[in-house]
Amino acid sequence: MITGVKLMVDRRRAEKARNEREYAPIEHPEAVQSLTVLPLVDYLSDHPEAKTEPGVSYLVKADDFTVLLDVGYNKKGEHPSPLLHNMNLFGVNINDLDAVFISHHHLDHLGGAREQKNHTFSISHGPVDFPSIPVYSPLPLEHSSYNPNPDSDIRVSLDPVKIAPGVYGIGSIPRALYLMGYTEEQALAVNVAGKGLVLIIGCGHQTVERVIERAQKLFDLPIYGVIGGLHFPVHGGRIMLGPINLQALVGADRMPWNSINENDVRKSIQAITDADVKLISLSAHDSSDWSIDYFKESFGSAYRDLLVGTPINI
Repeated sequence: MITGVKLMVDRRRAEKARNEREYAPIEHPEAVQSLTVLPLVDYLSDHPEAKTEPGVSYLVKADDFTVLLDVGYNKKGEHPSPLLHNMNLFGVNINDLDAVFISHHHLDHLGGAREQKNHTFSISHGPVDFPSIPVYSPLPLEHSSYNPNPDSDIRVSLDPVKIAPGVYGIGSIPRALYLMGYTEEQALAVNVAGKGLVLIIGCGHQTVERVIERAQKLFDLPIYGVIGGLHFPVHGGRIMLGPINLQALVGADRMPWNSINENDVRKSIQAITDADVKLISLSAHDSSDWSIDYFKESFGSAYRDLLVGTPINI
C-alpha cells in the first residue's frame, strides 16, 4: 500500500517536471564527420577475452572528441573492473577521455550498489588516476574514493547542454519507477553530417518515445540512429531473483502486475519507425532475447548487434 502511494506521488512529480521543461530549439547545431560507438560494458560480446555484465559503458568518439557514457556495474567489486579490463583489452586509455557522461544514477551505470547509495561513480574498485575532465550528470554526483580528482569538473546537466561541437546532452527526462522511485535520465545526441542525429541512451527509463520527442523539439534534424538500452526485459531478464524478473519489476511506472510487456515493445518500435530511424542497436543489458529478436525482425538490415568490443561506425 505504501509503495503504491509513493509510486503515485512520484508519477505526479515526474509528470509535472516533464510538463515544465520546455527548451528553445538549438539553432545551427554543429556536426561531426564521423562517429564510433564502442561498447566497453554490456551483456553480450563476440570477443572471448572480454568481460560482460548487465551494465553499460560506451566509448563514444565523435571526430577527435571522446566521451565515456556510463561506467558499468562491477557487481563483484573487482579491480580491475569489467570496464577497466575491457578498456585495457581494446587499447583504451583513461587519458584518452575528454569527458564522462552519466545517463542516470542506477548501480549498473555508476559502477555498483555502493556508488548508487553514496551518489558516487567508480571506474574500478581499486586505484584509478582519473583525468581532470568534465563529468556530466543529471543530478549531483561525486567521485568515489577509488578515482578521486578534486580538479575534475562535475557538472549537473539537468537541461540540454553542448558538450563538444556536434555532441549534445538532450537534458534529463524524469520518470517514476516502481521500487526505484523518481528517476532522472539523460541521453546523448550526436549530429553526424549528412545523416542526422544519433541518440545514445543508457537505459531508456524515460522511454524512447520521450527521448525522440525531446530530440525533435531541440533539433530541426532527422534522427538517424538509436543506440543503447531501452529496458525491455519481456519474457526474461538479465537480473533474476529466483523466478522473479527484477528488471521487469522495477522498469515501469506501474504496479508489478502490470510491468513491462509486449505492448510496450510494440509502441516503442512504432515510435522509432515513425521517426524514420535508419540504424537501431538495442542493448542486451536490460532487454531480453525475445525483445532483441523482435527488434531484429522489425528493422531488418537497419538493425545492428550491440556487442562489447565491436564498434558501431557511422
